[in-house]
Amino acid sequence: MSILAKDHSDPGTYLESVGERILGEVLNRLPKAGSRPYLDHLLRDYPERGGKRFRPALILLCCEMMGGDPEDAVVSATALELFHNFALIHDDIEDSSEMRRGSQTLHRIHGIPLAINAGDALHGIVHQVLLENHEKLGTQKALQVHHHLNLVMQKTFEGQALDIGWVEKEVFPNREQYQQMIVRKTGWYSGRGPCQCGALIAGKEGGLFESLGDFGESLGIGFQIRDDILNLTESSESNAPEAQVGGYGKEQGGDFAEGKRTLITIEMLERLNPEEQNRLQSILLKARTEVKEEEIVWAVEQSERCGAIDAARLEAQNHAQRASSELSKMPQGSPRKILEGLLGFLAEDRKV
Repeated sequence: MSILAKDHSDPGTYLESVGERILGEVLNRLPKAGSRPYLDHLLRDYPERGGKRFRPALILLCCEMMGGDPEDAVVSATALELFHNFALIHDDIEDSSEMRRGSQTLHRIHGIPLAINAGDALHGIVHQVLLENHEKLGTQKALQVHHHLNLVMQKTFEGQALDIGWVEKEVFPNREQYQQMIVRKTGWYSGRGPCQCGALIAGKEGGLFESLGDFGESLGIGFQIRDDILNLTESSESNAPEAQVGGYGKEQGGDFAEGKRTLITIEMLERLNPEEQNRLQSILLKARTEVKEEEIVWAVEQSERCGAIDAARLEAQNHAQRASSELSKMPQGSPRKILEGLLGFLAEDRKV
């Protein structure tokens, strides 16, 4: 049965349906837990914890909106979700994160070497799955999609290099530098990449293809800014995020403990007085193990007091409005309506 065979007028219901389908597709491509010690059960860990899986949904929706069959996009959507889980494992190690989807991060449970190895194995499976498109889509289109998703991966690594490089080299980026990072990392990975992938599968390029990419980029950046806000305002680290229920799934204030350079920290460093700026910078420069709970509490309080959180909310809304403007150029119908709903939820309204 097609993913859109039922009425999915509610974005949350649609995400839930896609999430169930893609989880099944992902697990079908992973070895059964226990067949290879120290590896197979690690590969299945993060996928089985939950997640919104909105990136696969973007591929499917954009494929149908552009006149394609969303079933033709399932292989590509599955590959992107596998890449997402690979990226989370490595990202958690690079950031020294404690929690992921409501439980301890993989490297906290099994150690860094085994977690890195599991991530590497997942990355290999991504390309193995994309090879299935040769039979599904034909060789020419399969290569086109593979090339596009490989570009998405490379852009993600470029953005991640800046993101973690600032921490390692004790750099505090300005707004222009932050924009360069967020476009490469989240703009491609969580928006432009999946949206344009769906259009490629549908056989659409040209002007609408670029507008669809701009829509996705603004949606992805709005999503990330919303994520950064939730990291400071929501406390639900014991709950895994789901399509309609669940929690943020990471520790509150973890971005400060990890020394992350976000739009919120940029806003704070512009708004706080010199003494407060120095204190915030000293917190962000510390190793995670050296950051005290009271320092995180202070930083979270200051982000609210100085207006940095409100400024970030406004910027997320601005990105949502830009995305909405690009989406208005797209063909009308059920997929566009679902995308409109997802835009408001992901970039502005969600609490998880």
